[in-house]
Amino acid sequence: MPYFVVTIEYIKPMDVVEEHTPAHRAFSGALKDNGILLFSGPFNPRTGGMLVLQAESIDKAVALFEDDPFKKLEIAKYQIREWVPKVGLERLE
Repeated sequence: MPYFVVTIEYIKPMDVVEEHTPAHRAFSGALKDNGILLFSGPFNPRTGGMLVLQAESIDKAVALFEDDPFKKLEIAKYQIREWVPKVGLERLE
C-alpha cells in the first residue's frame, strides 16, 4: 500500500491552534488505531506538523483529512503527497 506525507501549515493564531489541538490529536489517534497513521507530530518551531500514513490512493488519503478538526475549521492548510521510501524501508515494515 502506498505511503503518503501530509504537511500541515497553521493559518490561524496559535491560541486557536492550541484550543483545537486535543481534537486534532484525537482524530490522528483514531487514524493510528485503524492502522493508517504511522508517525505524526508538530514541527519545531511549531508552525505546523507532519504525518506519514498509508492509504490505497491519493484520493483516499485526501478524503481521510476532511474530518480533521484543523481542516474543517480552516485552522491549517494541507499538502498531501505520495512518498516512495527507498532507504530504511525495512524499518517501516
